[in-house]
Amino acid sequence: MPYPRVLVLRAPGTNCDEETAFAWEKVGAVVESVHVNRLLESPGRLGEFQILTIPGGFSYGDDLGAGRMLATRLELALASELERFHDRGGFILGVCNGFQVLVRAGLLPGGSPAPRATLAHNESGRFEARWVNLAPTPGLCPLVPFAEPIELPVAHGEGRFLTTDAADIERLAARGQIVLRYADRAGLATESYPANPNGSPGGVAGLCDPSGRILGLMPHPERFVEPWQHPRWSRRETTSEHGDGLRIFAAAAAAWR
Repeated sequence: MPYPRVLVLRAPGTNCDEETAFAWEKVGAVVESVHVNRLLESPGRLGEFQILTIPGGFSYGDDLGAGRMLATRLELALASELERFHDRGGFILGVCNGFQVLVRAGLLPGGSPAPRATLAHNESGRFEARWVNLAPTPGLCPLVPFAEPIELPVAHGEGRFLTTDAADIERLAARGQIVLRYADRAGLATESYPANPNGSPGGVAGLCDPSGRILGLMPHPERFVEPWQHPRWSRRETTSEHGDGLRIFAAAAAAWR
């Protein structure tokens, strides 16, 4: 069966592209890391790939807000190409800064009418870096087909998902678009700090568009693809030979086989 071709989009300030490429390669994908300037020169290159990934970091130094500069470049120069990519069934994954880019480019939450949303500064007022528990909601998004709780690391200063109308959170949940939530030790979605590191209402940690093929999440799955990357790996109850984050990459790759 064919393996998916994955484009990992780099920009000045991104710093998770190599880990992201490694994660895709572990599930058999054919990966190419491309600088945004090269893609802007040849937008049609998107047609060579099945999956577009926007990795984490601080694109353009987040000088105008996290992800805003890269989002503006994509929105102004690649909107039609991204629409064609999505319409022919392509997957788009945005991690941390990539999630911020997708929201600010208008690709998430999506739908008609699309709720106005942003990723605001953490409620704590500081950068948060820790491991978190996540409760998945399978169904709509092929990249999150599993229901078992997972653990992933977070590292962000602007991760609080907000909508103009607070009721939009419930609407997104009802549509199945909230696919990952911050969870407490019992595995229940929470808004309480520190289990919820940024104060997102409803515990929103990961969100997909109505098609399920665009996924953005604040936690970093590419940082936990090997079991020994967990700080308590030798004492964890699970005996999995892979880290929890690999499940997201594997699910996307499997959808193309």
